[in-house]
Parts: sequence; C-alpha cells; structure tokens
Amino acid sequence: MGTGPQKYPGASLAYWYQDDYPGSPMEVNVVVLHTTEGRTLPDYGGGSSAPNLTAVPDLAARRLDWFQHFDIETSSRALRNLAGGVETNTLNVCQVELVGTCDPGTHAKWGSSPHIFWPEAPDWALAEVASFLRWMNTEHGVPLSGPAAWPPYPSSYANGAGQRMSGAQWSNFKGVCGHMHVPENDHGDPGSIDFSRLIALAKGGAPIEEDDMPTADEIAAAVVKVLPQKVWQTDGLVQNVNPGTRDDNPTLSGAQALANVEAVARRIDRTTAALTAQVGALSSAVAALAQGGGLDAAEIQAAAEAGARAALDRLGEVLTEEK
Repeated sequence: MGTGPQKYPGASLAYWYQDDYPGSPMEVNVVVLHTTEGRTLPDYGGGSSAPNLTAVPDLAARRLDWFQHFDIETSSRALRNLAGGVETNTLNVCQVELVGTCDPGTHAKWGSSPHIFWPEAPDWALAEVASFLRWMNTEHGVPLSGPAAWPPYPSSYANGAGQRMSGAQWSNFKGVCGHMHVPENDHGDPGSIDFSRLIALAKGGAPIEEDDMPTADEIAAAVVKVLPQKVWQTDGLVQNVNPGTRDDNPTLSGAQALANVEAVARRIDRTTAALTAQVGALSSAVAALAQGGGLDAAEIQAAAEAGARAALDRLGEVLTEEK
C-alpha cells in the first residue's frame, strides 16, 4: 500500500492530524473534491473530520495555499460512512477541501467579503486545483476523468439531481468526483464547479490570463475616491437581476453588484476561450479532411462555418442569460 509519494510538494504540515487519527493505508485511485463553506482554514474539530488536504485561496497572490493533514494514501475523515454499507473514507480515496462556497445563497450573503464561489472560480484557482490533479495522475495513477453530472447547489443536495452513485458504482469508480457523488452522504458540494475546464487544465491546457482585468476590490478602491464609502456599501442601491438569487436577495450594494459583474465577465472569458479552441480544432480537422481526398473541400468549409456560427450563437445565448 502507498507506492507513490505521500506528501504533496509545497503543502504545509502545520495542521497535521495523522498522529492523532492514524487512518488506514490505501492504494489511492479516487480524488473527492469538497468545499468548506467557509472563508478560512477550518479546524476540523482537531482533525476528527479533516480531509487529506485543504486548499486555501490567497486572492491577492492568485494562488492556493495547500495544507496537508494526512498522507496521500492514508484514509482521512471528511465523508460520512454508515454501518453495514459501502466503505467511503477508506475506499482508496484522497480527499481535498476547497476553502470557499458552492452555495449561491452563501455567496450572496458574503457579498464583497473576499472569497471564492467555486462554480464561478477564476481560472487561476481552477489551474491550481488542476495542478494537484495532474500530480495525482502522474504519481498515483488517478484517472483524469469523472462523472458527467455536476449539478448546482442546492439541487445537488442529497440526490436531488440524481447525481449520486450507487454503492456498486462507487465501489467500481476511479477518477475525480465530488462529495455530491459519494453514497451514504447528503452534502451537495462542490456544486457546479467547472469540471470540464478543470480536467482540460489538468491535461495541459493553458490557464486564461486574467492580469489585465482589475478585480472588484481594485475597481472599488478607485470608485470610493469619488463615491463615499457609506454609499458604496449600502444595500438597496442596485436591483438584483439574477434569477437564482433575487428572491432571497432582491437588492444589492454597489460593491456586491460589481463583484457579480466581475464573476460574469470571467465566465464569459472562459466561454470565449473554449469556443476559440473548438473553432481552431475544427479548422484543423477541415484541412486534414480536404487533404485526404474524396471529399469536397467547399462543402467541408461550409459545414465548418456553420459550426462556428453555432458556437458564436451559443456565446450570444450565454451573454443574454447573464443580463
């Protein structure tokens, strides 16, 4: 058991719990992603409910700070395990808690307080998680694949969207999944994290450069020079047009509205980059088909252009949905 490296390079051991909770040795072939639903490193009850690792965002530096609590191939304690059912914590699984939230209600409540809403995580944060998944694939053979369904919270709670595995599916699973997928559990994290983007980055995709886009805090610092801080932070100034949160939170402060605009802009950036890559791949395929003979290049080109138009139409739909 435990044939690969047991410490993730660069992870802090300042909150090491394995001495108090020794766990069981395993040959890991699964990574389970959680969200902490908090903004700081949890104490995990002194380690009694800790995962193998926790990733804490450093928003100013645009990186994740990693804290390791158990060896990679020693069972941790963040999953519920019912008597008489399947094994969860000890079934060859390495668990990672991502500090932040997947709950749109919590995201709205936290407002402009620094945090990551993981369904709209910036690309640098996804790239940091992807680096860990790539390392797990290289060093421990964990497949860079996972379930197709990553429904948003709260529909992901319990088995509200039908995403949770059966005991047999879980026992046979290898790859990357969320807490929402593990049997005997009801939590819905990490919600609709961009799993396809996460895996693309883990397989070597380049993260989107975001340095040229100011953050909401940076814009706010400029705005409050001409707009009093009290007004900037006052709720009720801006109507909330997001159908997912407006019933619970019908109005926003200027600061929160700006944070929401920033998140939408970054999501559109990711969508645009993905569509650009798809069109580029399609163009390459067109050229290869034309060279292969037996096919009319003009017809292929027309089909490619139709596909590109469909992709651009989809981008337009995304933009419309976000208004």
